[in-house]
Amino acid sequence: MIFEYTDAFVTLATVEVEILIQFYTKLLGQEPKPYIPNVYAEYHLAGLRLGIFKPRNADEEEFNNSSPNGMSLCLEVRDLESAIAYFTSLGYPPPGEIISASHGREIYAYDPAGNRLILHQSSII
Repeated sequence: MIFEYTDAFVTLATVEVEILIQFYTKLLGQEPKPYIPNVYAEYHLAGLRLGIFKPRNADEEEFNNSSPNGMSLCLEVRDLESAIAYFTSLGYPPPGEIISASHGREIYAYDPAGNRLILHQSSII
């Protein structure tokens, strides 16, 4: 038996969906398409679709009690310092320090719902 699928994309859930939609609209510099106010928004990035949705009322408790996990949205950037400045201008400065790794430099940032974003500048040419 084979598991068949037609596409894959990442979604973020939040009860405060419009706050997250406003954040990602500013961050990504694009309007979501499709967009259903207070329900769903989708962004088309290079190699990725990012969906943001409000959970059904019956499921809100599950998302209100979400704890941090290993999932991160990693955004490759050309200039890490400029990316940090941009996040700071949005009102969400990365709280930690730049980390140096064998594959480049990175810093963790967080969206209004507390989802981790990794801003990564590659050292691999």
